[in-house]
Amino acid sequence: MQSPEASTATNPTQIHLALAAFADEVVGTLARLFAYVGVLVLFAILGLAALGQLPTLRDDDPALKPGWAVAERSPPGFALSRLDSSEKTASYTILRHPEGGRRDVMRWAGEADKAMAELEIYREGGEFDVTRPAAADLAVRMGLGTATPLEQAGLIDTKFGPVALFQPTGTAEGARACLGYLKRSEEPALQISGFSCQGDSLPARRAAIACTLNRLTLLTSGNEPKLAELFAHAELKRRPCTLPGSSDWLLGAANAQLRGAL
Repeated sequence: MQSPEASTATNPTQIHLALAAFADEVVGTLARLFAYVGVLVLFAILGLAALGQLPTLRDDDPALKPGWAVAERSPPGFALSRLDSSEKTASYTILRHPEGGRRDVMRWAGEADKAMAELEIYREGGEFDVTRPAAADLAVRMGLGTATPLEQAGLIDTKFGPVALFQPTGTAEGARACLGYLKRSEEPALQISGFSCQGDSLPARRAAIACTLNRLTLLTSGNEPKLAELFAHAELKRRPCTLPGSSDWLLGAANAQLRGAL
């Protein structure tokens, strides 16, 4: 039989061991709890980041490439003078790049919200790639496949000077195809481009593009004196919108020589 003295000596040891085991269990539980909370926080951060990217992922705009972001607080830099009071206002989107580039994009939609016309003014920054063809994205913006080749379809005369037109390669004469257009400026570094599906004939679509560009006005130069100078000089050459069939807005002699693969 165990003596009372031995029993008394054993009890503190057992209590100490029990307390140590309990403490270890508490520490282990807390460690697992902190790890669980940490994982939840990580998932929450990743979820918020993913939600923040959803607008970009859902947008099919080819201009929204890595680095470009919608600048919701930037005021519009350009506008179109209205032909009449019933004319619908286009959607206006401003994109900015960390290296200084800015794109002002106006779009007009037709039935079922299908894009009927687009006008983009691209002020180039450090992100501009001089080796990339200037019309590389036109086909995609016109709703065509990335592999769809374009060919030059003549020139139109605007207040900004001659503007090159583009259409899908192999377009049949008289076919109702959208026309793309492009105008580059070195000083200031500026690119005006877009497309139009308006009009039932090629002359009508050409006239629609010429009219759009002649109505383009500058609202603010953003402390870019060369941009203000470009538009001031262009305003001196502004022409009223002309009905199809008139030849004063066409560079007829040049058109016959400007068809071919792009």
